[in-house]
Amino acid sequence: MKFLLDTHALLWFIERDAQISEKARQILEDTGNEILASVVGLFEISIKLKIGKMTLLKHFSRFVQDVETAFITVIPITTEHLTEYQNLREIVDHRDPFDRLILATGESEKAVIISVDPKINQYKHEVEVIW
Repeated sequence: MKFLLDTHALLWFIERDAQISEKARQILEDTGNEILASVVGLFEISIKLKIGKMTLLKHFSRFVQDVETAFITVIPITTEHLTEYQNLREIVDHRDPFDRLILATGESEKAVIISVDPKINQYKHEVEVIW
């Protein structure tokens, strides 16, 4: 099965944070699953590190290496993702472009999104979201 990580799920899994759900951890550790992370999630982390809104346990370059070591495929933003972004319905109080692009990517890639974000759960009829 194919899964796409929301940014916080990627962070928590790579940094072995206890906030990640047991269900998400099992999915991510199952070598039979295809695990994806959008480059937009790494971009979001990079921005937040640069402006001081976030810290990591290690340097960003090491974090990226750990993502690759965990057999998580980082996928680029494609024109199909951007087209799907345009098709997402508007949700009141949810204009976060990173979240919306991850949602559009999940829809385009036919991937289940792993996220605890309640705003992303509002899109459940469009994409499957689990935690």
